[in-house]
Amino acid sequence: MNIDSVRKEIEAILNRPLPFPEKEICARLLGFVDLTTLEGTDTRQRVRELCGKALRYRTGGVCVYPYYAGLTASLLKGSGIRTACVVGGFPASQIPLELKLAEARYVLEQGADEMDMVLAQGAFLEGDHRRAGEEIKAMKAVCGEKHLKVILETGALQDLDLVEAAAWLAIENGADFIKTSTGKTAVSATLEAYYVMLQVIKAYYQQSGRRIGIKPAGGISSVEAVLPYFRLLYAVLGEAWLSPDLFRIGASRLADGLAKEADLV
Repeated sequence: MNIDSVRKEIEAILNRPLPFPEKEICARLLGFVDLTTLEGTDTRQRVRELCGKALRYRTGGVCVYPYYAGLTASLLKGSGIRTACVVGGFPASQIPLELKLAEARYVLEQGADEMDMVLAQGAFLEGDHRRAGEEIKAMKAVCGEKHLKVILETGALQDLDLVEAAAWLAIENGADFIKTSTGKTAVSATLEAYYVMLQVIKAYYQQSGRRIGIKPAGGISSVEAVLPYFRLLYAVLGEAWLSPDLFRIGASRLADGLAKEADLV
């Protein structure tokens, strides 16, 4: 896949007029944000504050480490805001499958609605796509009807052909969402990788009739940064994907900016 061609296609889309007024877009995007805290310094108080912000802004979800799954689920109970947890040895995904599955079972028992796992990058990069795919399939079996998001860690993949292959691998093995990044690498979300992922989702929908969600994450901290992701989603997948069941944005600081632009604060 030629990166220059991809960039030209992206540029053409971003040069089109916005489909809605920017204020309306910002208000809608709040409902797609997964407010996230994934730091070694996380505390119960930080999680309480994040959940309070999620309830105030009516975001799509709150994403935390497994230790805080129960607390988050209890704070968000009855709100419709999802409790998401990173699982599977996040962010490196370098632990045995048995431990990944145990972590997944734990967060579900604690009340998590969604799991964000990382593609087994080592296996994928050395060409062991079977192992990488079987891990996703096994995690989805544990997850059941709950959403499984698979993080491709696109910044660690050498080219867009690998991004495309990873996206197909995740979807064909049961991912409900594909997600760009952990936010823990030097390169996180990029428009080029995201655009390729959108095209895979479109092709899969045309083949199967099944809609797969997408979650850009990593470094998206301002209104200026997030708008291109919205524009590309709308251009490639359309209005049907403007739902928290199909579109999320992983962010820790974005919500305040969106609320300000939407005149909600």
